[in-house]
Amino acid sequence: MATPTIILVHGAFADSASWAPVTRELLDRGHTVLAPPVYNRSLAEDAASVRAVAEHVDGPVVLAGHSYGGAVITVAGAAENVVGLVFVSGYVLEEGESLGQLQGGFPDSDLAANLVYTPYPVAGSEDGTDVSVTIDAFPPVFAAGVDPRTAEVLAVSQRPLSGAAFGEPASTAAWKTTPGWGIVSADDHTINPEVERFGYERAGLRQVVELPAPHLVMHTHPAEVADVIETAVRETTTD
Repeated sequence: MATPTIILVHGAFADSASWAPVTRELLDRGHTVLAPPVYNRSLAEDAASVRAVAEHVDGPVVLAGHSYGGAVITVAGAAENVVGLVFVSGYVLEEGESLGQLQGGFPDSDLAANLVYTPYPVAGSEDGTDVSVTIDAFPPVFAAGVDPRTAEVLAVSQRPLSGAAFGEPASTAAWKTTPGWGIVSADDHTINPEVERFGYERAGLRQVVELPAPHLVMHTHPAEVADVIETAVRETTTD
């Protein structure tokens, strides 16, 4: 049986450790898992980086993307060996659509009022802008429901997202040709849950599971998240 490798793709304001509870769960269940870094510089560059990781796998791949990682796998999922997409509290973009356009169609979440904009140098060009979450707001907005001591650590170890990524259109929409699954975090204060529901419905995902969970559902409901990913693996495993 050709069982897919699972690649866990983190989002903005986080790193691969945001997937740690689910990574542990999947490894304990016997799955092959990779959790590469996403550099959060631009949608095209981030998708190309994740796609390269997928294409180096000898065999099929299921991509699971959290938050901004959902937009990344929307594009990276065009790799030929990607057989399934799992969106976790994620953005699902249409081809030619940006994060800002999708998000702009719905009321702002609590995140919008708690962002920090910081310039960073770009060689041979004007400075870029990093976007992060204010440290005090990070626990209640981004990491609600997470152990407070863990949330404090996550708050001071954020991986910012380049502001340019918000306006960059998706070059492709892999969900049009690749089956997908989705998890809605009903208590999300980072992404309006209606953004998640809309994107999932538009993409016609095979299965959508709604959990009474915050944005970091991987920390609060790791077994349930692993169950959905495992469903995707099972339904895309070939003889």
